[in-house]
Amino acid sequence: MANSSLQQFKSRLDEHHSWPCTYMFKFIVPAQEYPKLLDLFESRDSLRTRQSKNGRYISVTARCRVHSSDEVVAVYDAAAQIRGIVSL
Repeated sequence: MANSSLQQFKSRLDEHHSWPCTYMFKFIVPAQEYPKLLDLFESRDSLRTRQSKNGRYISVTARCRVHSSDEVVAVYDAAAQIRGIVSL
């Protein structure tokens, strides 16, 4: 993410959230890459998943307690390293 885009994203997060709070992350990931996405979250209890019709993709919704916009950005940065992931 470009530095100006990152700052805009962090500013929006800070405007709309009071930290700490529960933040909802959403991703679509190729099924074979799903274990890598799981590694980003401490608790599997907060995850909801749904497999695509053909089984090649998994949509993931994670509700996590975060303490700052920096934590949110860190999750998205780590997820961006996963091949084929789409962050929503």
